[in-house]
Amino acid sequence: MASSTVDKVKESGKRVIGYPQENIPTITSREWINNLAFDPKQGVINYLRSLFPILKWITRYNFGWLSGDLIAGITVGIVLVPQSMSYAQIATLPTQFGLYSAFVGVFIYCFFATSKDVSIGPVAVMSLEVSKIIAAVDKAHPKKWAPQVIATALAFMCGFIVLGIGLLRIGFIVEFIPAPAVSGFMTGSALNIVAGQVPGLMGISGFDTRAVTYKVIINTLKGLPRTAKDAAFGLPALVALYSIRIFFDFLSRRYPHRARIFFFISLLRNGFVIIVLTIASWLYCRHRKNKSGNYPIKILKTVPRGFQNVGPPEINHELVSALAGHLPVATIILLLEHIAISKSFGRVNGYKIDPNQELIAIGVTNTVGSVFNAYPATGSFSRTALKSKCGVRTPIAGWFTGIVVIVALYGLTPAFFWIPTAGLSAVIIHAVADLVAKPAQVYAFWRVSPLEGIIWWATVLVMVFSTIENGIYTAIIASLVLLLLRVARPRGKFLGKVVVHVDSGEKESREVFVPLTHNTGPSVTHQGIQVTPPVPGVIVYRFEESFLYPNSSILNSAIVDYVKEHTKRGKDISLTRLGDRPWNDPGPRHGYSQAELDHEAGKPLLKAIVLDFSTVSHVDTTSIQALIDTRNEVERWADHGVEFHFANILSPWIRRALVAGGFGFGTPAASYHAEIASVVPQGDITEVQNKHDAYGTQNDPENALKHRAVGFNGSDSEGIVSPRTPFFHFDLVAAVKAAEEGAAKELPPTKESMSEEYIK
Repeated sequence: MASSTVDKVKESGKRVIGYPQENIPTITSREWINNLAFDPKQGVINYLRSLFPILKWITRYNFGWLSGDLIAGITVGIVLVPQSMSYAQIATLPTQFGLYSAFVGVFIYCFFATSKDVSIGPVAVMSLEVSKIIAAVDKAHPKKWAPQVIATALAFMCGFIVLGIGLLRIGFIVEFIPAPAVSGFMTGSALNIVAGQVPGLMGISGFDTRAVTYKVIINTLKGLPRTAKDAAFGLPALVALYSIRIFFDFLSRRYPHRARIFFFISLLRNGFVIIVLTIASWLYCRHRKNKSGNYPIKILKTVPRGFQNVGPPEINHELVSALAGHLPVATIILLLEHIAISKSFGRVNGYKIDPNQELIAIGVTNTVGSVFNAYPATGSFSRTALKSKCGVRTPIAGWFTGIVVIVALYGLTPAFFWIPTAGLSAVIIHAVADLVAKPAQVYAFWRVSPLEGIIWWATVLVMVFSTIENGIYTAIIASLVLLLLRVARPRGKFLGKVVVHVDSGEKESREVFVPLTHNTGPSVTHQGIQVTPPVPGVIVYRFEESFLYPNSSILNSAIVDYVKEHTKRGKDISLTRLGDRPWNDPGPRHGYSQAELDHEAGKPLLKAIVLDFSTVSHVDTTSIQALIDTRNEVERWADHGVEFHFANILSPWIRRALVAGGFGFGTPAASYHAEIASVVPQGDITEVQNKHDAYGTQNDPENALKHRAVGFNGSDSEGIVSPRTPFFHFDLVAAVKAAEEGAAKELPPTKESMSEEYIK
């Protein structure tokens, strides 16, 4: 008795939720939950271990790796010292703050790195943004905080945000910004930096060098008559840097067996030029100090020895509020440049980086660096390329670079006094110019994807004629809009057949399906290849995106419009009373003309639609509803049941969703609701509409069932697909074959058949 009551309750519950009477086996929610299950204890252990990748390889460290790391680390250190001082100049900070950031970056990164090549430290783009943020905060709160206080607080806050993103494992958000957008951002920033450094190179002053790029260029040209003696140090330095580089590149090509020696000699050019300039500056300026304490040219003057005022950064509510509006852009720059560089060199050198772990690395670097008065640091393209070329073996090379920086901080600061700032501008221009995309690279963006080429140009132009912030937002928004357009406006194709012969003897052949040229314009096949449409009454359609709610209505319209254009209506609507015709498709008032009848008579009746799901990885409720709507619309048009065949279903969840929508097996459409999940409850209206077509005639479930079953071939794909779902096929060839076999059979008779009316 109790068992009977339980069964009745279960049956009532099934009726309430619409549980299907014919239960087709599909993947279950329990299986999904089981796949998510894991051992929490082991999961926590694995997570904690993943935070310190150094533990995976440090125990295998050897002297073979040590030699490569030592050479690379010292070489990068020699380049890093003058660069970090130069970048501090861009950031409008005292020189020593660049050295602080350089030391912390290269030393800490080793513990968290998944890239052996990346060198973290001050970079030109981030330094430029720091200078703009300092200027903006100082304008809003005049003289309230020193520039280094603002920069250090910014490093802490940005580092904390990036660290949180990495710890929460949501670094995938970086993947939404494509390579052309990143390249455009780097190019625009490089142009901005070069434009801002040229006045310092020439000794021109009297205007804001951090203004919009085009304004800086115009003001620089106007200021050429005011060129100072600094140009005598800056211009020769820039010429020397490029001359040394070009000369040793020529020697490397001329004598390839000595290319490595020439490479390392060329790398010393930054240090060599700075040393020569420092000596020349000392010889020229030592006896020319005026009464106000200034010299004929701008020099660095006193650089404090060692680390000054080590301690926690100054963080208070007012400073946080002042920086809040600038955090998004600063954080994006940290993310973009570092991830782009680490992925690029990992791809070139044959290893894979973990984006989340890399974000943790730069997050920890900046939060800890704020204790050492460091300003925001991230991966450097030029130093990473140098480190890679030097044959670095592990991230430990950063420790040797840090030692070089420490030696410079504690032993060489007296010599820094006489370094001319024009020479540092030359170093910056020489390093940053490599960030500008080459013409071949820009053209490659256009060849691969014209729209992405437009995004590149838009990003660069906005950064030149507006600000870095607007350029970044332009790149991100344009990329996301392009992504959404590609999802929402898919380019599905109607397919035809091409017979491919396996050997020259033409004894074996196979069918392949390609887009019909008359429907899609230029085809992927050779112009001489003839694409054969499927047999009359069969339509083959391939999706080119996942079938989801943004594009479901587009695909529904594409299929229905194609059906109405290329197949004839199942009955002559002109013979139906005007009052019984649908309002949205009433047809002609007095019947079709003879020309229209002849044209319609040449079209086949729709019998089957084959859908290729080879590129569909996801479906949702809205898309399945759109597919149900498509089935109902084409069956109304054809005035009989239409077979829907599916090929190359990738996921058991897609199969489950299609089964829930009434697809895949021989159940007539009349036994299913017109809505799979009604948004607005409509009572019994849906069921009534389902049992009667738009023209007032009742569908015949038995005939529909017979017609839906004729396409099933017992040997379909040799039993790979379940016989319970005969309209799901393993490949497209089997699906089209089954559809054509069904189309070859006689259609079940329907009332008021259109064919006889056309004959009359």
